[in-house]
Amino acid sequence: MSLFLPKLSCKKDIDTVIKTVAEKVLVLRFGRDEDAVCMQLDEVLSKTSHDLSNMAAIYLVDAEQAPIYTRYFDISFIPSTVFFFNGQHMKVDYGSPDHTKFVGSFKTKQDFLDLIEVIYRGAMRGKLIVQSPIDPRNIPKYNLLYHDI
Repeated sequence: MSLFLPKLSCKKDIDTVIKTVAEKVLVLRFGRDEDAVCMQLDEVLSKTSHDLSNMAAIYLVDAEQAPIYTRYFDISFIPSTVFFFNGQHMKVDYGSPDHTKFVGSFKTKQDFLDLIEVIYRGAMRGKLIVQSPIDPRNIPKYNLLYHDI
């Protein structure tokens, strides 16, 4: 758990933040406070929040307290990080089957900084999906539980 990042505790709070954060990338980290990987991710997020204050707003969401969003974004692995820009869900092509969220923790602070910059620049140009700048070796691998046939 990060003491420096704001937490959203219910659907109403999440809806408000999605609607009101303007001209910045909204970062929502879905996870659990006591999870070791979530704590590692929270450390990266809190260390970069000041550097990204002009480009991004970062919030923590307990996946169990927001079951509607957890189901909507298919958060089956934690932590999962979802991005928005001006109320629009931003997608990122990580070279994996799922472009809706980043699953796991970022390996380095620089990976997260680069990703936010790419999302911000793409969103300012009207793009809804951007290419990930993160080295594929630094992207956690996982298998989807459900496959379209």
